Amino acid sequence: MCGIAGIVSINNNPIKESALRAMTDSLRHRGPDDSGILILPGPPHSGISTGLGHRRLSIIDLSPLGHQPMSNETKTLWITFNGEIYNYLELHSELKTKGYIFRTTSDTEVLLHGYHAWGRELPAKLTGMFAFAIADRRRRELFVARDRFGEKPLF
Repeated sequence: MCGIAGIVSINNNPIKESALRAMTDSLRHRGPDDSGILILPGPPHSGISTGLGHRRLSIIDLSPLGHQPMSNETKTLWITFNGEIYNYLELHSELKTKGYIFRTTSDTEVLLHGYHAWGRELPAKLTGMFAFAIADRRRRELFVARDRFGEKPLF
């Protein structure tokens, strides 16, 4: 169990780090092992910014490399994720054959590379319980998804 939080500002109002930290801290009971926040400014003159927060309960990858929000190598994708992807090892293998390089053993990194490879089709490939948000800096989008049964909270 982890906890995720986020803020999207679309009207030039800066995201206050204190507000994002308060949201994330209120989820401490869901993830006592680690926490992280990230504020991403939008494109110049867009008035859009995104804040992601995370409380971590380390289960699959216990190393500090599993810290979230997590980015891909080019920092064009950022994720905050709650849940467990049961078929992540199979997806990991498939993505490796496509040339993706992994620096962790976490299912979170599988989601990042999976989104890069399959885009919005990613959730259909997942078996598990999950809620996540991916900030896609290339497309200027925030992609948010949860499992089909809504087992992980996402409001």
